[in-house]
Amino acid sequence: MLAPFLTFINQHQLDLKSQSSLLTVSGGVDSIVMLHLFHKMGFPAAVAHCNFGLRGEESEGDERFVEELSAIYGFPFYSKSFGIKAFAKQNGVSTQMAARTLRYEWFEALRSEHGHHWIVTAHHASDSFETVLLNLVRGTGLAGLHGISGINGHLLRPMLLAGKDDILDYANQNKLQWREDRSNATDDYKRNLVRHKVIPVLKQLNPSLEATFNQSQARLKSADIILKEALDAWSASIITIEDNQVRIFITALKAETEPVYRLWYILQNYGFAYNQIEKIFTTLSGHSGKIFQSATHTLLVDREHIIIKEAEKDYRHIDVIVHAGEQQVAIGSLSMLLEKKLHDQVTTVNQNKNEVLLNEEKLIFPLRVRKWKTGDTFQPFGMNGKSKKISDLLTDLKMDRFAKDNVLVLLNGNGDVIWVVGQRLDERYQIQEDTAHILHATVS
Repeated sequence: MLAPFLTFINQHQLDLKSQSSLLTVSGGVDSIVMLHLFHKMGFPAAVAHCNFGLRGEESEGDERFVEELSAIYGFPFYSKSFGIKAFAKQNGVSTQMAARTLRYEWFEALRSEHGHHWIVTAHHASDSFETVLLNLVRGTGLAGLHGISGINGHLLRPMLLAGKDDILDYANQNKLQWREDRSNATDDYKRNLVRHKVIPVLKQLNPSLEATFNQSQARLKSADIILKEALDAWSASIITIEDNQVRIFITALKAETEPVYRLWYILQNYGFAYNQIEKIFTTLSGHSGKIFQSATHTLLVDREHIIIKEAEKDYRHIDVIVHAGEQQVAIGSLSMLLEKKLHDQVTTVNQNKNEVLLNEEKLIFPLRVRKWKTGDTFQPFGMNGKSKKISDLLTDLKMDRFAKDNVLVLLNGNGDVIWVVGQRLDERYQIQEDTAHILHATVS
């Protein structure tokens, strides 16, 4: 047990003699062996124990046991009790997920407050292998075959090169005492089912299962790193970012080998699952306009591009009343500034699409800003008073569906469209040579 522990430390070039560690100790054999190893090596450390109160007096006994052992070893001791069931119910998560969230938040708070460099857990090779098996059952990519990482930020797992048998042998040889959690003996949890039913069968096929797994894990991790480097370089060649939207060139994607996997590699960063990516890919050869949602983003399959944007930037429900006078109005993530001007204050008509000069004498307040609707018309400049559907204008501008969804109109009090915001002004409301009072409207 000592050999794999020191091998891990040497491989990662850790200086645990000068870097203080916060040891997370439950009282089980894994964490007790970890505690003993740190004491044996003279590494500076403190002990953190979580009391979730799920086993009544046994939980209280675990806390007393860890506190007494920490005092024997001369390590500072911290403990905390958690209302885990209430937290799980309030947040709609499992008891296990609640326990994980609460304990790691507390560990990080302790680490920062007391100046420890590492938060150290007692995860070992058997834990890592169980994680891989569970990932395979649920469905996973290469990253899910890595198992548990040895270092993740300030989180350190120095026992990952040792198996459960190594830990038990070390504990017995050193006559260590530990606490048994009765829930570990049941098959009520998926991990326990894998541990008690699946792994023993695999060990019959390969008694050196953990050692073989460690070698395979290292190779898989290296292969994944190399693959990511190649995919990062490739994806940069087919992705552009315009107006906070990510655009993937469809023709270039479809010309590649394994296009579905490549698409998943890009879209996983925006919350899309692999089964969604398969459906998205099947639509690339059909009609454009199909929309998909993740928890955080919206995806549009357009004519030439897959377009991704943050879900909240959708103006379909915008409806804002604008009263008379100079003012600044919030419209979703946009801002509209209205300023009164006299004719002699205006030297030229600004050509910027995001600002217009309106003939204030023809305005009927209050004005209104909303998302355009099917059937909306206006009279664009150059059509000699003829009306044009806004839907036709947006088609002429070759707008994708995302862009169309975000087009707003400024309406006069009589219902006329004054301005297709950021696009075209109705010629009836443009200023003339004799226009005395002007309203300057700007969006940003």
